[in-house]
Amino acid sequence: MKYKTYCKPCTVMNDVRFNKDLILREKLAIERTNMAIDRTLLAFIRTSLYFFIAGITINNVVKISHGRWIEILFLIISAIILVIGVVTYFQQKRKLRQNKIHIGDFKLDGEDDD
Repeated sequence: MKYKTYCKPCTVMNDVRFNKDLILREKLAIERTNMAIDRTLLAFIRTSLYFFIAGITINNVVKISHGRWIEILFLIISAIILVIGVVTYFQQKRKLRQNKIHIGDFKLDGEDDD
C-alpha cells in the first residue's frame, strides 16, 4: 500500500521554492505586531491622560497644603509617560520595518503592490 503525499501550495521564484502558507503566515505575523505596537501607544496615551486628569482634579477634590505641587507633579508624570510612549512607538515601528526587510517582501502570483 502506497501512501499519498500531499504538498502544500508552493511557487517557484528564481529556482527557489516558497511555501505560500509560510509567506502568508509571516505577513500576518507582521500585521499582528504592527497592531500590537499601535495598541501599546494607545495604552501609553490612556495612562498619560489618567495622570493628567488626576493632576488637574487633585487640588479641587482634596484640599491639601501642597496640593499645587502634587498637581504639577502629576502633570509632569503625564508628560513623561506620553513622551516615553511616543518614542517607544517610533522605535518599534522602525525595528519592524527593518525586520520586514530581513523576512523578505515576496509577491506571489496575482498579488498587488501595497
